[in-house]
Amino acid sequence: MEEWVGGLWHKYITRKANPEFDEARVNFDQVSKSVAMVFRALGGDAVKRVESATGREYLTRKSFLQKVSGDNQLVSLAWQDEESLRLPESLAVFNETNLNYDLYIWLAVLAAHHSGSFRHWAKDNQALVVEVLEKFPALQNRYRRLAKAFVEMRASMDKMPQAERSMERAIRQAILTPGSVNEFPKVNFAPKAVYLWLYPSASSDDVLGAEFDEDKLLEENGQDNEKKITKKANSARKKAERVDSPDGRSGMMIFRLESLFSWSEFSKMDRGTDDSDEDEEDYQSTIDDLDKITLTKQQEQQKSGQIKIDLDLPSASEDDIPLGEGIKLPEWDYKSQTLQDDRCLLQPMLPRDAVPAKLPVKLQKTARMIQAQFEQLRSVRYWLKAQPQGEELDLNAWLDYHIESKTAATAEKGLFQSYRGNNRDLSCLLLADLSMSTDSHIDNDNRVIDVVQNSLLLFGEALQSVGDNFAMYGFSSVKRSNIRFTMLKNFNENYNDHVRGRIQAITPGFYTRMGAAIRQATKVISEQKTADKLLLILTDGKPNDIDHYEGRFGIEDTHQAINEAKRLGIKPFCITIDVDAQDYLPYLFGNDGFTQILRPDQLPMRLPQLYHQLTSQ
Repeated sequence: MEEWVGGLWHKYITRKANPEFDEARVNFDQVSKSVAMVFRALGGDAVKRVESATGREYLTRKSFLQKVSGDNQLVSLAWQDEESLRLPESLAVFNETNLNYDLYIWLAVLAAHHSGSFRHWAKDNQALVVEVLEKFPALQNRYRRLAKAFVEMRASMDKMPQAERSMERAIRQAILTPGSVNEFPKVNFAPKAVYLWLYPSASSDDVLGAEFDEDKLLEENGQDNEKKITKKANSARKKAERVDSPDGRSGMMIFRLESLFSWSEFSKMDRGTDDSDEDEEDYQSTIDDLDKITLTKQQEQQKSGQIKIDLDLPSASEDDIPLGEGIKLPEWDYKSQTLQDDRCLLQPMLPRDAVPAKLPVKLQKTARMIQAQFEQLRSVRYWLKAQPQGEELDLNAWLDYHIESKTAATAEKGLFQSYRGNNRDLSCLLLADLSMSTDSHIDNDNRVIDVVQNSLLLFGEALQSVGDNFAMYGFSSVKRSNIRFTMLKNFNENYNDHVRGRIQAITPGFYTRMGAAIRQATKVISEQKTADKLLLILTDGKPNDIDHYEGRFGIEDTHQAINEAKRLGIKPFCITIDVDAQDYLPYLFGNDGFTQILRPDQLPMRLPQLYHQLTSQ
């Protein structure tokens, strides 16, 4: 009974203390595609992710009910950094759903015209609003509607201390008349969140008040190395805090390699227990509940403190067969906007355990069906007009010549037409991602790598039937000095049991350094003499590696490699089974340069069909 009454009281007091309008709430997931489109269409950085931001501590004065309810005032605000734009997880600021939706759009417009850094939070936001409204006059009515409704929703100033009342009055004027306020008083508490403005990536209480140097302030507060921790499930961010290292000896960190996707930063932690697979869900739920993740500061006098990782690379006798000494390739550094020569080492390889093999029985029926479809491409025939010789007279060409010869001296033109077979003057290179993520299961019986193998086999059967010139390669990587480029079939060899055996011998590799693999594939296909060249890229995830190739670095390098291929007259096209592909593939390949297959088990059938569509136009 006591617990039941306590539960009712908690719900009642929390609802009373909450100033939001839950009935009009708009969640980020509902508008994510719209705001991403607006952000990029109006000039926002095309490679930035648009994702939700978790609440962070916001030191504002609490009302009596908020104190009673225990509301900790975690506020989800809009901000951006070099990697992504982060908007509130949900908005219930207004009592109308359409206003909350418009607020998301307005924040995306602001972010598209802001660098992400502030000198003075309030003054810079005013200037940003003025700039946007001058550039897009059509937004003025929407902004005035949002501003008026937002000011009306603000708490009464009657019971505020004088300094806070002055700050609130200045903010309201700045919202209603952007650019009109030049002085903001210093206060002990931050004003109520201004959802119409953007916030810095640092904690918001650092930016209220006087003008400041952001980098200097962060350094003074000991936060210049603050890191954000990413939770992949919902793209939410956690706040990080630096503290002194704990006493005692650090334990050894033990885990399965499969749980390590990639690391872009090193964080020194004190871990005294071992993790097990059974506890993984418990640890994830614990992370979800954390508002702040605490890491220790680096000890200056520690000379050999590091985490050693055994990637379990195969020995030379068990590894795939290397072909040659390796190929040096450049890589794009987006920060310096330069192509760094000889930065990567790519090693061509052959599967060691490959033996000649027939097409698996389970695929033979499907292969016959696909081959029958592709035979139509070979059987297409057409009339070649205005030829000097041919099977039949070209009446249109003869009539044109006859009329022209009556009016003036005209040289004889081709008067015949010839019936020709379809001339498919093209080459195709299929580049398959063989990273460790392909070892994951899609159902009880099949892994991603099994689907990739079946897709490559059916693709080969289809192209063999039509007689097209094609090659197939796979790739994975372990840092820039070990990029594995597995040859399954080159352009000079026939598709036979040796090739089928190589495909059936492929296994999941390591990471996905896509830029280098695309550059080598571009070099291979550019040597072909055909008129059309198609580079198909089959992948299940975004570019990544463990030596800072994560995030924007990998995306920008891959984008540059694709542009290099396009400049050589090669048509890149990506087929992906990644559920998050819409976040980055439009930037890499363009809206018409990729397709997303939501059910991986459909890939073996869809891959030949996509090739048919791409080459029969």
